[in-house]
Order: sequence, then structure tokens, then C-alpha cells
Amino acid sequence: MTYSLFIDGAVGTTGLEIADRLSGRSEFAQIILPEDKRKDTAARREALNDADLVILCLPDDAAIEAVAMIANDRTRVIDASTAHRVDPNWAYGFPEFKKGQHERIAAARFVSNPGCYPTGFLGLVAPLVANGLIPSDWPYTVNAVSGYSGGGKALIERFEGEGADIGFRTYGLDLSHKHVPEMQQHAGLSLAPIFAPAVVKAFRGMMVEVPLPISVMPGSDSPEEMRACLMEHYAGSPVVKVHADMAPSELLILNSQEPSDRLDLYVMGSPKGDQVRLMAMLDNLGKGASGAAVQNLNIMAGLDEVSGLRL
Repeated sequence: MTYSLFIDGAVGTTGLEIADRLSGRSEFAQIILPEDKRKDTAARREALNDADLVILCLPDDAAIEAVAMIANDRTRVIDASTAHRVDPNWAYGFPEFKKGQHERIAAARFVSNPGCYPTGFLGLVAPLVANGLIPSDWPYTVNAVSGYSGGGKALIERFEGEGADIGFRTYGLDLSHKHVPEMQQHAGLSLAPIFAPAVVKAFRGMMVEVPLPISVMPGSDSPEEMRACLMEHYAGSPVVKVHADMAPSELLILNSQEPSDRLDLYVMGSPKGDQVRLMAMLDNLGKGASGAAVQNLNIMAGLDEVSGLRL
């Protein structure tokens, strides 16, 4: 079976990377608007209603507007924006993070693609909270760095344009970043985590760290038990890998980073076992955006979930 697919916002960074992963695949016939019709409301409405499957690569307001344009009960939607990530009427598009999520995505009409930073945070924290290895009422901190491609064309220009001189950019300084509700809700936390995101001078790549002072955390378990829990949770996953290394010598984001749709997780404990660094590594444009969208698309279409992914 061939599905008709419309990517609304196809010329942005996420849309282009999705199209690249779908290149040469016969299961999807893309509806592509001509250049002069990409922002034409009537043309977009027609494409949205003609398609079997739609991927929205739009700002939040435009994504909400696009969903409202769909006047049938047939078209299925993946939204890569933030707009629907905490909406209970939308399936959360992270198939690995809890039991039954793959099946919910497969059956859903509306799927919200996870944020890049939340993918790393939830991949680490959600299973540990669900299994009682760390508390749900702890004030967690999230320290993270990303390649600048995640900020779209404007930020890419700031890092690559004439006279660009940014080496490190921290932001979200008002402590109200839009990813925080997503992290809190889907991890099952009673307290919002403190989120400290930053951008580094690499095009793609991401590290997300959650430090744990487990010697003073009530009800927390050892780093070995945390690692074993994550390894069991993700056993058999073709996308998520939990590394057995107790303490790799270093973790790097390279300037020449290749596209990847994997999620790599690490649990590193101090010699005394009283401190832990949970670390996630992923491609902010891969498992953090376009790769996740294609994985969800595959699941919704009843196909091999890793078709077209870079693993």
C-alpha cells in the first residue's frame, strides 16, 4: 500500500531531514506544493485534507492552525512543534519510553513528536521513576547542550553567517522554557525540573545530563541498579542503546557529526556510589526531531519502525 504524505513546512531544517530519510521509499507518495503555494492557505488546506498522513514542521501557532484546517475524520497527523506535546488527546510520539506507547502511536490519529531535550531527559528519567529507583518528587536539574541547527534558520545564521563569533550560547534564563512541562508531565514528576539548555558551535548533536546526589535522595538506588533497570527497559530496542560502560573517558559532540537516529544512554557512578551522572546522547535533528517523526510515521503506517532511519 502507498500512503499519500504531506509535509507542511517541508523546506525547514526538520522537513528537509524528514524528506531525506524518505528518499527512495515507495510506501509514501509525497504531496509537494510549488514554491509560490507553500504559504497559500487554500493550497495548504487542500493538501492537508487530501493526504493520508501529514507531518507538521511548523511553529506552534501555525501547527494549531493547520490542524484546524483538516475537515475530515481520516487524515492522520504528526506534529513536530511543541503545540500538542502535553495534550492528552494526542499520543506522545516516544514509542520506547513506557510500556504500551508503541501500540498507542500505532492506533492514534494525532501524534505529537517529542522535543529533542525531553527525549534525552525522559529516556533516562521516566523508566527510573516508573520503576521506583528514583523519586517522583525530587527537584531534578537538566544540563544540556545542543548543536545550533536545532534553532532553525535564524540561529544557524548567527553561528555561520558573516562575522559569526559565538562559541557557546546559554538561554532559557527566565526558567520558563517550553520543554519543561513536557519533561515534568511525561516523567510523572510532581516538581518541575530546573532546565539549563545551551547551544555549542557544532551543527548537530546533543548531550543531556541529569546529575543525581543519590546519597541524599530518598528511596534512590545504586548506579548499577539504575543501569540494569534501563537495560531491561530498552532490551531489544533497535533505536535506544544503554551502555554498560561504568565510566567512559569522555563523551564528544563532533563538528563533523554524522546524522543519527539513535539514542545512547549512560549511567555513570562515583567510586563510592553516592553520586550519579545520567547522560543521554542523540542527534537533535535525528531522534530529537526528524528521525523520531519518520519512526512514528513508520509505526502509524504499520511498517518496520526503523525503515529509512540512520542507526
